Amino acid sequence: MSISAYIVAVICAWIAAQGLKYIISGLKSKNFTGSFRQLYLSGNMPSAHSASVVALLTIIGLKDDISSPVFAVSLLFAAVVMYDAVMVRRSSGEQGEAVTRLIKESKSSIKLPRVAKGHTPLEVLAGAVVGLLVAFLVDFFTF
Repeated sequence: MSISAYIVAVICAWIAAQGLKYIISGLKSKNFTGSFRQLYLSGNMPSAHSASVVALLTIIGLKDDISSPVFAVSLLFAAVVMYDAVMVRRSSGEQGEAVTRLIKESKSSIKLPRVAKGHTPLEVLAGAVVGLLVAFLVDFFTF
């Protein structure tokens, strides 16, 4: 039994993007031990969500053709996920950071919220490029 190229592409794109987040964060901070959280947190460069959905979209296009109904559905899915990352999740993260600052400044006893970050358009674009490259590699190695 062989594993699906579709699943391999999605998983590899996610791992590649999260790994790149770790490397980029470590290089920026010059501290790789403090960057382990980048392996599982949302936000930052590149977007793992974008990498995953673009890898899925691309491998479907390569394996099933871009005229297939599944490609059309995955195109819509990818567009929604990437729009959400930039517009909704990013806005929500910025609001969360503002609430956290207000709580700290007022010295309130309210528990600080966990703030999930969204992405800048550049982070989403970088994630999409990672997904595209990973899908082409998976397609090449799975024929």
